[in-house]
Amino acid sequence: MGFLDRRIKIVLAANFISVAARMSLVTFLGIWFVREARIDLATVGVAFLCEHLLRGLAAPLFGALSDRIGRRALLIASALLTSAVLPCFLLVDGPLALFAWSLALGITGAVNMPVANALLLDLAPPERRQSTLALNYTAMSVAYTLAVMPAGYVAEQGYGFLAASAATGYLLVAGLYATALRGPLPLERAAQPMLFAGVRDPALLRFAAMAFIFPFSMGLVVSATPLFASDFGVGEGYIGLVLGGNSILVAVAALPVATRIEISGPFRFLGGAALLVAAAHACYAAIPDVAAALLVGTLVFSFGELVFSSAVPAAVARLAPPGRRGAYQGGWALVSSLSMGSALFFSGVLRDTLGWRPAWAIYAAITLAGAVFLFRLRRQ
Repeated sequence: MGFLDRRIKIVLAANFISVAARMSLVTFLGIWFVREARIDLATVGVAFLCEHLLRGLAAPLFGALSDRIGRRALLIASALLTSAVLPCFLLVDGPLALFAWSLALGITGAVNMPVANALLLDLAPPERRQSTLALNYTAMSVAYTLAVMPAGYVAEQGYGFLAASAATGYLLVAGLYATALRGPLPLERAAQPMLFAGVRDPALLRFAAMAFIFPFSMGLVVSATPLFASDFGVGEGYIGLVLGGNSILVAVAALPVATRIEISGPFRFLGGAALLVAAAHACYAAIPDVAAALLVGTLVFSFGELVFSSAVPAAVARLAPPGRRGAYQGGWALVSSLSMGSALFFSGVLRDTLGWRPAWAIYAAITLAGAVFLFRLRRQ
């Protein structure tokens, strides 16, 4: 692909490593906190919610800051701090320690999503931005697949191995940005830089009020489905195999799909993607055998993910005025982080009060309602 210059390759490689390092560990942390640290699921859900909330609140600040001082320094600092904080989950022995660890991880993790996306958008030609984001998501899906599939078996041997590999991965990311991404980088300048500019934009707020269902559902798949399956006796090895294996579909097809729909604009197919996500939740609720439900539901979810993974950040980029790309990506990161973080919290509450099956049915209904509203955006 002609637009893929050396600097984009470096950012893609850094995102690949960071996703592999994070998700190989985070996917199974809910199980570790419940089983090993003896913390109840509702408390773990609140802690994860606090982490994502803090990350989301800080993301617009870091995104806007990167619009003013540049992207590279923030990305290096974030990777170094995350490499130190992430393995400290091994020291968690109760709710207070869990919340302290979650808040620290929320701060260190607030940089990468908005700033790395903004950097990719800086480097890509305007007409190929959705394809660039899709290629980035493809790289992250491959990383998720390669990391999560063996990580479930590694977790069965000991979580200390996962902690060491995650820390090493983030050190590699910092080194990559520091040594390979040298020289001046393109950066638009706004006439009047504003912190939290995107958060106050009614157009972005209206979009976020509907599109939140996508990161929320992603949070359910990443953090709730492992516990759902584990509660019914499914082992970590099979869980990692299913979650990683279905990402292969996204890795193979995300770029061709994005290239095909790029001409129509990022808004056109979001309603259809939401329908697929609702169907995935319905599979978790309705298929009697949990192992089969996990497999089929995650596969259906992947088809929706093919669309929304690149279309949503591309839509946010289209809403952003010149010079505020980082701020708008940060504003969406706030919504995304809060949505993803709340997934495990609500799952814990609904699981304890109603059970897993009714919880998935409720999620399917909410997503279906969001799909109805997203179809209104098809002509934008």
